[in-house]
Amino acid sequence: MKGKREVVDYVRDMLEASEKAERFVQGMTLDDFQRDEKTAFAVVRALEIIGEAARHIPKDMRARYPEVPWEDIVGMRNIVIHEYFGIDLEVIWKTVHRDLAPLRGALSKVWSDLESGEPAKQ
Repeated sequence: MKGKREVVDYVRDMLEASEKAERFVQGMTLDDFQRDEKTAFAVVRALEIIGEAARHIPKDMRARYPEVPWEDIVGMRNIVIHEYFGIDLEVIWKTVHRDLAPLRGALSKVWSDLESGEPAKQ
């Protein structure tokens, strides 16, 4: 088993998974995505990772970065984990195309603050 993970590790996981999800669907249409079982599965898995990592961010840290929709992220994770049998791929598609780029921008700031040792914004 690997050693104890730090907050910066979870933020990095979120960044990497969001980049992968966007890369996986690059050049695809919604119809292509809905027909491509492997890509859909991989993107859903990326969203699971983003949500699971977000669950590990302490509440006080979440409060310092309100521009990151922490609760929405965890909520999406709960849907794809617990309601896997009824996932709407159009919702997944819209999430990737509408939400991941802004999320990555906000998370990049969090990650940068953590990596530089700067105090998190108040």
